[in-house]
Amino acid sequence: MKTLTKGKMWCFAIGQFGWSLLSALITNWLVYFYLPNQESIAKGQTLFIPQGLVIFGAFTIIGAITAAGRIFDAVTDPLIANLSDRSKNPRGRRIPFMRRIAVPFAVVTVLVYWAPVNGISGVNVAWLIIMLLLFYLFMTTYCTPYNALISELGTTQDTRISISTYISVTFLLGSAIGYLASNIWDALTPVFGSRIVAIRVTFIALSILGLVALLVPCFTIQETDYIDVKPSEEDAFHSLGKTFQNKSFRIFVGSDVLYFVALTIFQTGLPYFITSLMKLPETWNALLYVAMTFLSFCCYPLVNALAHKFNKKRLVLVGFFGLSLAYLVTALSGSFGLVGDHGGLVWGVLVVVIAAFPMAILGILPQAIVADIAQADAIVTGEKREGMFFAARTFAFKLGQSLSMLIFTSLATIHPETGFGYRLAAVIATGICISGALVLTQYNEGRILAIIVPPEKTGKQ
Repeated sequence: MKTLTKGKMWCFAIGQFGWSLLSALITNWLVYFYLPNQESIAKGQTLFIPQGLVIFGAFTIIGAITAAGRIFDAVTDPLIANLSDRSKNPRGRRIPFMRRIAVPFAVVTVLVYWAPVNGISGVNVAWLIIMLLLFYLFMTTYCTPYNALISELGTTQDTRISISTYISVTFLLGSAIGYLASNIWDALTPVFGSRIVAIRVTFIALSILGLVALLVPCFTIQETDYIDVKPSEEDAFHSLGKTFQNKSFRIFVGSDVLYFVALTIFQTGLPYFITSLMKLPETWNALLYVAMTFLSFCCYPLVNALAHKFNKKRLVLVGFFGLSLAYLVTALSGSFGLVGDHGGLVWGVLVVVIAAFPMAILGILPQAIVADIAQADAIVTGEKREGMFFAARTFAFKLGQSLSMLIFTSLATIHPETGFGYRLAAVIATGICISGALVLTQYNEGRILAIIVPPEKTGKQ
């Protein structure tokens, strides 16, 4: 088997840029597009689906649809993982899946925003449900095999940390460009004379960019050159059950679920926090996120160096508490009379500075922890289920994300004119993130490292 070079690691990481960009177009803008606040309506945003708490008087339609989409996404994860783990394709178990689904994945990302009726309609609701379910299915079909390759290509601790660092860089870059969408459509709106047309043209252009990136690892990495392919023989749910029998994995996933619930509430609410609480223009969404991304990049060498010296669990705990502080500051934003171009910017910069280092930590290390657990499990059991470990992780946190979408979209309807619901959402995200840190304290990283690396060789504190 060949050794993965740094050049090939970057080729692999570009795929992460592609799917993180497409994911950002949905995660960052779906709710904002279909549940617009007063600021975006004033700019010409069309209402496509019924607004307000119309489902049992407690949930919004967009909240229910996104939650259902995430549940569907979670259920399909182990199914796709098992198909990938059991694949006997002579070209490999992972990349053939990624290659086939890249184009449909990019196309359906655009179609999510292409509601056929120009106004509130049940047809648009049905369209959104179908397109969103297809989006999550196609994303899973690409991402689950992709994530499994992290463990399979990363055969050593150092290689896994390097791959995790590279894909974290491209993930943040893809997410940052996704946030730039509002700046692009703001510039294009005068050109097309329509905010909706400008948004759709923006998403077409960014989806094409994402598609090119998705295809890079598919055509630059020959999977069988680096991996001794041994298909699994287990069915999906038996394999999923055995994966969750791993105690270390259950503890990590419990922590991870809480992290992603808090993160999803925060990311979904970010455009509202900036425009409604800080009273900044819509274009500041991208500017602040890009600034946070740049500062996170600056922290990467430090995180990478610390990860080679200290156990990953300790650093991830630092990341949890750092993000909790950023969420708390967000909850306070707009207070004390600090709003608008200058006062609001103070809050925005403060959140950016506080969140940058924790984002660097949590962008790099959790993937490496899952890879560690998967490798240790393979050594102990003799069964290679890398795809299922990453799928089980996403299965769990996507169920949590479905809950977070219901939480935020419902809270967003509480006195939106004062921003009370948005502020409450940030407070809840703070508490959930702290809870995730407390769960992670129970993870025994030393036991996992003792299985995959002799104690005298870890060199970590």
